[in-house]
Amino acid sequence: MKIHILGICGTFMAGIALLAKQQGHDISGSDINVYPPMSTLLASEGIQLMQGYEPSNLSDDIDYVIVGNVISRGNPLMEYVLEQRISYISGPQWLAENVLKDRRVLAVAGTHGKTTTTSLLTWMLEYAGLNPGFLVGGVPENFGISARLGNTPFFVIEADEYDSAFFDKRSKFIHYRPSTLILNNLEYDHADIFPNLAAIQLQIHYLVRTVPRNGLIVIPEQDSNIHEVLKKGCWTPTTTFGLNTGNWQAKLLDNCGSHFEVYLNKNLMGVVNWNLLGMHNVQNALAALAAASHVGASTQACIESLTSFKNVKRRLEVKGKVNEITVYDDFAHHPTAIATTISGLRAKVGSSRIFVVLEFGSYTMRTGVHKDQMKNALVQADKVFCKRPNALNWDLEPVLKSFSQPTILCDDANALVTKLVEELKPNDHVLIMSNSGFEGIHNKLLQALSA
Repeated sequence: MKIHILGICGTFMAGIALLAKQQGHDISGSDINVYPPMSTLLASEGIQLMQGYEPSNLSDDIDYVIVGNVISRGNPLMEYVLEQRISYISGPQWLAENVLKDRRVLAVAGTHGKTTTTSLLTWMLEYAGLNPGFLVGGVPENFGISARLGNTPFFVIEADEYDSAFFDKRSKFIHYRPSTLILNNLEYDHADIFPNLAAIQLQIHYLVRTVPRNGLIVIPEQDSNIHEVLKKGCWTPTTTFGLNTGNWQAKLLDNCGSHFEVYLNKNLMGVVNWNLLGMHNVQNALAALAAASHVGASTQACIESLTSFKNVKRRLEVKGKVNEITVYDDFAHHPTAIATTISGLRAKVGSSRIFVVLEFGSYTMRTGVHKDQMKNALVQADKVFCKRPNALNWDLEPVLKSFSQPTILCDDANALVTKLVEELKPNDHVLIMSNSGFEGIHNKLLQALSA
């Protein structure tokens, strides 16, 4: 079949494109935000990318169109699809009907850590010889690709709470019907589609309703927001995880989360030495271990797999090191994720200076929902650099002045690079946090430091 995908460079839709390509379909796609890593990944797989949404992007012999949730009414290509009565479907529905219907689905949901936990779970099953299919909202370094069909019953998927399409406002994960479900954590986010936390909890409740009685739901021992959801009704066994608490426990052997013991019901299962940092990643590992164990993977093999686990691109990813100055790329854009990432890095680098570079890029950040939490989220940074956001509907400068460390506000990435180069010294760490391409600031900074 000839399939065209609208919004193809989004992490989820890129995964759909790869799966459809692996099934033998002829795939092309349109987008306006074409930047790595997804653009280069798709091109390497022989998938044709088209900039913009012109009706001419569609060939006359197209069979149907898969519509990403970034597409809205008024989009010229979508309007053409409607007018010409071309068949169309949402990404999650296509996935459910063409990939997941005959698979044993392991889904990872929650506000933070979905991509990392999905990658961890997939790598554990791979290491244990179960060869799962998967769709991850990023590029897990152990596989170098964001999605594959696999050839066993198991399919691991990052279960996003965002809506499915402009014509289907249910969360994506409602389509997936998992038998093993991880609910990693739950906070308020995505202010563009959810008015409050209760609205997200309702969608999670609907997801819980789809898990069978012979399945398993993996939850943090200490997350009141998730426990409130389960009080609405839960028909599936649960298991819990946490630091020194829950069925699956971690006992730290260092202060940065790179060395810890794993216990199941107070029985020592193994010891982890790995390259990841932070308490959040320790908990991500516990959740993945619980889910992998549920489908029969050897717990010892899964623990052993963590030694060779490589995290997802844009998760505290080292982009380069010049003159003993290390530059990182991180996708965090919620105060909790920002705080835990900085905390993990701080535990590793000790008293070395950490410069945080922020872009207020997500809708939730731009609308100021979490602006009062940013001060505490950044407390372990030595200095903060911010790009002035476009179309901000709240006053940024008073918030920046409330930060406990010096803060510099610049109009664009080039100005940020100039300021950074003036101040950076050997042994400094630059943590760039954004959910976009950020004008290629990472390479610009590395080039400027080299010069």
